[in-house]
Amino acid sequence: MFALLCVLAVAAAIYIGQSLPQTRGELRLTGLGAGVTVQRDAGDVTHIQASDPRDAWMAMGYVHAQERGWQLEFNRRIMRGTLSEVVGPATLDTDRLMRTLGIREAARRQFAGLPEEAQVALQAYSDGVNAFFARSDQALSPEFHLMGIDPREAARAGQYWDPLDSAGWALMMALDLGGNWGNELARLSALKVLDTAQLWQLFPPYPGEPPAAQADLARLYRELGVYRAESAQTSSQAAPAPTMMAQIGRDMQLWANELGNIEGKGSNNWVVAGSRSETGQPLLANDPHLGLSAPAIWYFAHLQAPDAGGIKGMNVIGATLPGTPFVVLGRTDQVAWGFTNTGPDVQDLYLEQINPADPAQYRVPSAPGAQAWTAFENRVETIRVKGQADVQHTVRSTRHGPVLSDIPGRTQELIDTARYVVALRWTALDADNRNVQATLESNRAQSVEELLQAFRQFHAPMQNAVMADRSGRVAYKAVGRVPVRSAANDIRGVAPAPGWDARYDWAGWLPYEDTPQDDGAKGWIATANQRIHGPDYPHFLTQDWAASYRQERIEALLAKTPRHSMASFEAMHADQFSAATVRLLPFLQKTTSSHPLAAAAQEALKGFDGVMRSDAAAPLIYTAWVDEFTRGVIGGKLGRERFEGMYGKRLFRNAVEGILERDDAGWCGAPGCAEASAQALGRALDRLQEKHGQDVSAWRWGDAHPSISVHRPLSNVKTLAPLFEVRGPTGGDPFTVNVGQYHLDKADAPFANRHAASLRALYDLSDLENSRFIYQTGQSGNVFSSRYRDMSEPWTAVQYRPLRMQPQRWASSLTLVP
Repeated sequence: MFALLCVLAVAAAIYIGQSLPQTRGELRLTGLGAGVTVQRDAGDVTHIQASDPRDAWMAMGYVHAQERGWQLEFNRRIMRGTLSEVVGPATLDTDRLMRTLGIREAARRQFAGLPEEAQVALQAYSDGVNAFFARSDQALSPEFHLMGIDPREAARAGQYWDPLDSAGWALMMALDLGGNWGNELARLSALKVLDTAQLWQLFPPYPGEPPAAQADLARLYRELGVYRAESAQTSSQAAPAPTMMAQIGRDMQLWANELGNIEGKGSNNWVVAGSRSETGQPLLANDPHLGLSAPAIWYFAHLQAPDAGGIKGMNVIGATLPGTPFVVLGRTDQVAWGFTNTGPDVQDLYLEQINPADPAQYRVPSAPGAQAWTAFENRVETIRVKGQADVQHTVRSTRHGPVLSDIPGRTQELIDTARYVVALRWTALDADNRNVQATLESNRAQSVEELLQAFRQFHAPMQNAVMADRSGRVAYKAVGRVPVRSAANDIRGVAPAPGWDARYDWAGWLPYEDTPQDDGAKGWIATANQRIHGPDYPHFLTQDWAASYRQERIEALLAKTPRHSMASFEAMHADQFSAATVRLLPFLQKTTSSHPLAAAAQEALKGFDGVMRSDAAAPLIYTAWVDEFTRGVIGGKLGRERFEGMYGKRLFRNAVEGILERDDAGWCGAPGCAEASAQALGRALDRLQEKHGQDVSAWRWGDAHPSISVHRPLSNVKTLAPLFEVRGPTGGDPFTVNVGQYHLDKADAPFANRHAASLRALYDLSDLENSRFIYQTGQSGNVFSSRYRDMSEPWTAVQYRPLRMQPQRWASSLTLVP
């Protein structure tokens, strides 16, 4: 037995060594035009230096495959809708969604319309990915073996990764960040039990603004007979199955349900002009907030190549997205930029009426008093399913876009599908989407003006871009496409509209010149997903802005310091003050309860200043209380199943604020909100006592609020999750600058930090070599690598690594040769 264990240990050690990338010496790469140097610096940033941009992009593809091979494989299967081929029937609905959206078909149309240089870039990158998987000298990472996937044969034929995969992954980022599709469905669902006035209490408009929709939506949907009979509904939440593949499938379906359906997707960026910095030159900060994953969504790299072969070169460093060859967020040697999500309404749902005489047709605009019908466009998608026969999925489309209600789930269960379907209109699917070209051109920019021109071609998702260059100029611009809705449109995209009424169609696009912008005249610019324009701005962008707590805190901190430094920016990134907590805290502190732990809880709340520290009990008590209040009051009004279909994806925090401040008995019930608060506190203390014990003074927010960078799909396998996930105690909450957003529908860890700063970056325009970055895992996607999680602790502590084009020393050097 001992000998066998020794043999197994040696075999495991050999495999682990063979699965790690070659980072030194020389490596032959078929397809290169000339040699390429690939060096890792002491901060583990990868530097790619080539004599031709094509070779640099090909090397980037090779390096991404070396370091993030499983991430590429998994992302590829998601966007192609081929998960069921390796998982089985448990992921069928996820595949149906991706096939229905037509991510790959849209990528095909968009790639065909790109300039030649952008097509060359994506092809060169694809060649690099395929070149890696075609080799046999680096073993595949363990996920490939556990899932029974071997991409090498397809790669040797050059058919594993292609340019459409890169274009498609850009669309997947737009799907994750763009639009209000989920909010429209949530409002439609809520209106089954609420009237329109109550709807706007549940989904309040931005402070100081009326609801964007002037129509009586509840009455409209009742008159149309939109809803399926309640008795015909069934729950879409299947009980967890015991097999690994079934658990993976359930997780993927829950993930797919969250796309375009999560409230409060946020990010921060800010820039100060030289007049407000110690150096006399601008400083810029960025921390985009995304779902935390292991490996991280980003990979930091430096790409350098001169003009060659008629293609302009680049010298750019920053965050790349594995799956695409460019730096998305970063700097050149003269200009830096950062993004936050603007969040305009670029997705509209349409109720399409089915012809009762011919279900192959739907209603279209016609003359008053008449009805006109046209046929659905159909295409059949063949989905291969592991262990079963292929599934034929028919995708129907209308003049607005794909029909979503043909996919099993809550949308299908909500509406009467014998009378109506729900179709999606979304800017990102349009054939003229040129995000790829915009990003390519940003990598060459040498000034704010050149960045503004590059981002003119940016399409979706719209971003708040702040930028600064070494001449001292700073600027902000909302970059991306926004639909114009006519004055007659009394729904304005906040809920599904009748598809046969032409007044609800889009009426063109907001010109780039008219999107919000700022030249930094007051000395700084800051965005945090709040309303980005003043009350006099003439164009409608959305009703669904994020609450302004983070942005107001950033502005206050910027104003507090006359001249900023990198150190003051680091402190801002670390800030955990929650003004949202301060707003509701008095209601908790005056709540009386007979619970045995109530007195100790109130003692812990004394002196609580709203700073959501990981080592304190008060943030945990407060968060559990407001969670239970929301469940009791809003959940009681909506009904359990409807509430659970919405909660977690949204917190309803602004609704709770209004209910408590009005002492609204219509929501809290006849005994009033004080009684509802007392009951919520009792339930919260029961939960906390069961989980954390009876000693309130020993409770810690960080214990309940760890960051969890989930691994897909192996976080679903209990025995493997501790190995593949990356966790660490954190503070903050959804409303702090150092954000820590939780998904309260996750029963295993409802307060865990699942959506946070996916990277932090600081840029010093007086010396761009003084720039720095960090993110929450590590550069490697191989769990056996020491570089898989080595950034986790510095990220938690809000520390940084240098981001230099000319590092002080190299950790490794590899030469790729033709």
